[in-house]
Amino acid sequence: MSNKRKIEIFSAGCPVCDEAVQTVKRIACPSCETEVLDMRQPEVAAKAEQLGISRVPAILIDGKLAECCVAGAVDEQVLRAAGVGVPLP
Repeated sequence: MSNKRKIEIFSAGCPVCDEAVQTVKRIACPSCETEVLDMRQPEVAAKAEQLGISRVPAILIDGKLAECCVAGAVDEQVLRAAGVGVPLP
């Protein structure tokens, strides 16, 4: 088992995406490994398509799309419930 939670933020560089990035960075803990992926890059867009991501910002936590990113806005409470900012044992 990994000692890090992998958080991938799919962003297009817009203000809403930037706010999502800042939210994740603010609540992340030492157990969180965050990566911002630029949807303007063809390989990132292709990865997003393979994962079924059709809107940004989108946040994956350990490979699973955060519930708030399925049909609504990025929600700090939902991200925390999914483990962002919660140290791993």
